[in-house]
Order: sequence, then structure tokens, then C-alpha cells
Amino acid sequence: MRLLKDILYKVSLAAVSGDTNVMVKNVHFDSRKVEMDDVFVAIRGLTTDGHKYIEKAIELGAKAVVCEELPDILVNGVTYLKVPNCNSALATIAANFYDNPSRNLKLVGITGTNGKTTVSTLLYRLFKKAGFKVGLISTIKVMVDDTEYPATHTTPDVLTINQYLSQMNEEGVEFCFMEVSSHGIHQKRSESLHFEGAIFTNLSHDHLDYHKTFAEYRDTKKKLFDDLPKTAFALTNIDDKNGLVMLQNTKAKKLTYALKSYADYRAQILEKQFNGQLLKVDENELWTKLIGDFNAYNLLAIYATADVLGLEKMETLQLISELENVDGRFQYHISKEKITAIVDYAHTPDALKNVLITINALRTGNENVITVVGCGGDRDKSKRPVMGHIASEMSNQAIFTSDNPRTESPSAIIEEMEAGVEAHNTKKILSIENRKQAIKTACKLALANDIILVAGKGHETYQETNGVRVDFDDFKEVKAALADLNK
Repeated sequence: MRLLKDILYKVSLAAVSGDTNVMVKNVHFDSRKVEMDDVFVAIRGLTTDGHKYIEKAIELGAKAVVCEELPDILVNGVTYLKVPNCNSALATIAANFYDNPSRNLKLVGITGTNGKTTVSTLLYRLFKKAGFKVGLISTIKVMVDDTEYPATHTTPDVLTINQYLSQMNEEGVEFCFMEVSSHGIHQKRSESLHFEGAIFTNLSHDHLDYHKTFAEYRDTKKKLFDDLPKTAFALTNIDDKNGLVMLQNTKAKKLTYALKSYADYRAQILEKQFNGQLLKVDENELWTKLIGDFNAYNLLAIYATADVLGLEKMETLQLISELENVDGRFQYHISKEKITAIVDYAHTPDALKNVLITINALRTGNENVITVVGCGGDRDKSKRPVMGHIASEMSNQAIFTSDNPRTESPSAIIEEMEAGVEAHNTKKILSIENRKQAIKTACKLALANDIILVAGKGHETYQETNGVRVDFDDFKEVKAALADLNK
């Protein structure tokens, strides 16, 4: 139980009706979870408005209600707290409720269109190898040192974040690496967290169904850096044209990394192979199992972050050389027929282009590249023809298929991808709605030394159609399909 007025510390209150000197048990923004003596925060969401459920929350036992509009009828014995913004209020309340756990460890936020999961996950692994107790909040999973929890969002809701951070405090975790999505920033999920630093990876076309314009998307990412305290660090990729934009208004210590530009941290790619690449970092050569320019950027960000957080440089380079690929990020398998299958989470035009650039740079010229790709339903439609254009232009054969169609028609999504295919590439396109069949077809078309790219879903182990999720793992499917070629 917590005293209500204590968890309201620093919350901007427009009006108060009732007693704040009362004990409350828990905080919820989902009215269905409310129990006796809880606090209910009425959040305005994309599909529903929590204000509609205030009465239900009170019926279930809510002792206090946080809202932007007071109900017409106020129930005796219930404390009503009117605030300018319920998302901001919830962020502060959540941090207070769990005793501001982010202040008791070094929390680093990673944002950008691509690379967030790789950077956060590999930082977690690197610091674990270095002997620290470490936390991770990512798209794939949440780790409280050695204990794993499933992830439901790139950036969880702010109550869940603080709950995990509180558990990390109890376990003695020293560092936590957290993906920070544009949705999470916009919905105040990262507000009231104390960040030791933030990393910007890159920015490209994505989430314009939510943010509407690229400028709004960029400025939302930038807010993470704008809000950093002067004691924090702000690390940005200045090879990205938006890299310096992130630093414009930050009070934090400004640091840069790059492969092409002058920066505080620089790297050079000396050699590329399918099983890894040779990098030069700080005049030291480093062999890594992670390939591609995008991974060189990711590893440089990791190296820079480790340096800022106090790890010894040579130890960091040694630990980086031991790191393995993150599941679903350029994860590859070579069959008995010498067919290479690559599974990657590339679900944006820029990510797909970067993966195909990497693959084509490793080819001798005699292999065919067969790309299996789809686009998710109920998401940014404007990127679909762009994805179709890139896949058809940069592959010898492209198979358009379903990703997670959600509530949209898979065939309609594929048609929108086909609209981006130029006339001279139409003969290179196949459209197969069933993803399993599309992967099988790619494997049957492949000859020795050919390369199959299965893009879009990466680490996901399900496919979602009309609210129903069925088991589906791209890596397992392509391995099974290649194995069937021998039968």
C-alpha cells in the first residue's frame, strides 16, 4: 500500500476533489484490472478513451481516479485528480509508485528506425560477459539479469517499465539497455525515467501511419535527447543526415560515431565475408561474426557506449569479437546444396535495401538472390510500393507474400507492393499469398550457391491474421524447406 499524495509527487494537478491522504494498493490504466483501493488512470488511446471506463473502475473498487475531464457525477469516497495530460501523469505516478527505480541503475535508451534491437541486445550480452548484472528491455524479450520475460511491445507501458526496473533494483542490476520507440516517446512511456544516456542509430521511412509526417516522426525521436539531463551522454550516428538534429537542443554530453564522417568514434570495414567482417576501430583490427555496413554501425555504437560507461577499450573489442547475431537479424543457414538462406527483420524500405546491399556486396556474381518479402497489415501503407520496388530491383527473383496481415486483406497488401515494381522487373516477380508456400517455392527455385533472403518478420514466431496468431517461424520454415529438397 502507498500513500496517494506520495505517488502524486511532481504530478501537475489542475483540480483535486477528495482526500489525497489515503492509502492505495495499485495503479492501473486498464479498468478491467482494477481492484479494491486501486488508482485508475483514464488514458485516451488510439481506439478507445479511458474516460468511458471511469464508472466501471469505481464499481470494481477504485479509490482514486486520474483524468483529463472530471465526470458529471462524483462518487463520495473517491478522490478525483484532474490533470492536463494523463499519459504524463501516469509516467510520473508509475515512477513514484516504484520509488523511481531508473535512478538506481544506469539506464541507456536506444532509438532510431533500425538497429535498436541489435544494439540493445548486444550491449546486454557484452556487459554480461564483462561480469556485470544487466537488464534489457527490447522488442524480443525483457531480461532482469538472468531471468527472461516475454516482450509484447518495443517499449512497454510505463507501469511495466518501472515494474521491471524495480525488479532490476532488487537483483542488484547495474546497467539496463532499453529500446525506445517513437510510439513510446509520443505516448510518454519514457517520460519520468532517468537516463544515463541515449543512442541514435538512424532514421528512415517508417510509422507514418501513426506520425503522419516524417518531420513529426523525427522530432518525436529527438525528444528523447531533448529531455536528457546534463549529466547524461547523447551518442549519435552523424553519417545519418538526421544525426546532428538529435543533438540540437540536448543538455547532455554530445558524442558522435561514423564510418564515413569525422567523429569521436570511427570505424572502417577492411574485409567482408559471409561468416563475418574485419573492422578497424581506434586503430585496432577486430574480426566480428556480424556482417554488413549496418552491423558495423551497430558495433561502433556499442563500442562507444561501453567506453563512455567505463569499460576498458581493449576488453570491449575482445568482447565484441565474441558476440553472435541477434535472432532474426541477418541470421543465416547454409544447406547441403550450398544454398544460403538469410532471415532478417527488414520491414522498412531502408532496412531491406541495406540487407540486399550487403548480400550483393558478398556475391561473386554467379549466384541468384531470391527475396521473399511481405508488408504488415494495419501499418504504414506508403512504404509498400517502395518495398516492392527495392525487392524487385535488387533481386534476381522476388516473391511477394503475407507478413502479418492483421485485419487487412493479404492480397490487397501484395497488390500495393506490386504497384512499386517497374515494368522491366515484372517478370522477376511472383506473388504467393501463403507465406509457408512462398518460402518453399523460393527453396525449390534456388540452385547451388544461390542466396535466399526471407525478410520482414525476423525473430517473430507467429503470424497474425484477423486477431488470431498462429505459430510461424521464418528461420525454422526455411531450414525445413531446404531439408525437404533432399527427400
